[in-house]
Amino acid sequence: MLPIDVSAAANMQSQLLLQKDPALEAVYAHLCEIDPTGQRFATVLRDTIDQLLNGEVTGRYDWKTLFKTEKTHAGTVVEINLQREFKFNDGTDMDYEIAGSDVDCKYSQQFGGWMIPPEAVGHLCLLVWADDYTSRWSAGLLRILPEWLNKGNNRDLKLTVKAEHRNKILWLWHGAELPENVLLHMDETDRKAVFAHSSGQARLNELFRRAQQRRIGRNVVRTLAQQKDYMKRVRGNGGSRSSLQQEGILIMGDYDSHKRVAAQLHLPVPMEGEFVSVRVAEASLEEASLPSVVLDGRRWIVAKPAHAPQKAPSLPSHTK
Repeated sequence: MLPIDVSAAANMQSQLLLQKDPALEAVYAHLCEIDPTGQRFATVLRDTIDQLLNGEVTGRYDWKTLFKTEKTHAGTVVEINLQREFKFNDGTDMDYEIAGSDVDCKYSQQFGGWMIPPEAVGHLCLLVWADDYTSRWSAGLLRILPEWLNKGNNRDLKLTVKAEHRNKILWLWHGAELPENVLLHMDETDRKAVFAHSSGQARLNELFRRAQQRRIGRNVVRTLAQQKDYMKRVRGNGGSRSSLQQEGILIMGDYDSHKRVAAQLHLPVPMEGEFVSVRVAEASLEEASLPSVVLDGRRWIVAKPAHAPQKAPSLPSHTK
């Protein structure tokens, strides 16, 4: 069974490909086994994009602001980071050795734009795509056959997969969710308000006020704080967590105790390296049926605009 978003027709096509190519089947099975949900793969892609943006140094959050040379380098960085995450062995002729087969890795910023070198013909390719503007990504396997390729016109003689033969790709994950680049997808007015502040701490405070009930990744924090000990700017004792508590805002991190609070309030649960902020209010008797959590001996709900601001409770201790 294909993990994500594959139609019945594509599923039948994939089963035929697996039956005809035992090596393809072995590589596919291995990748599904080591990352059955695609979460590790998605995290690598998110981290790679953020690595290229280098927000801590540059303040950038938009792929369009990268230099051409940085965009060209993206494929190599994806290839390296995937190998580091999954500890693939080096291939004999291609990038990786996976389940006994040589596998080449090709990343494209545009879906279908994978550039296949002539030496990859006959080999398996791991084709990867990610789009920060739609927050989607895909990864699939294809045995490169010459009749499925457009002729190369560039000086490297690299080829592309013909559009009519993309249905031959065996998708591991197709159109899966890429962790959101919150700064990129914020309302323009809110984003300008965040960047209007001169200090990193004030920028982070404004972000957690304006991007509530959304997962905010560590790299977003790094981009706004623009300092080495950026996580200090989120924590209590002078960070956003203590500053915004006076406004009724909780900032939950990836601790298990915080995740339980988010789940009880029916909020997005922060994953590793993520934060979720929300303004809360003490529940009245009439609001007893709403999703709630008990903190500091009182019952709290997600605040509505009509709720007057009040100091937020303390979050549970940081236990994993």
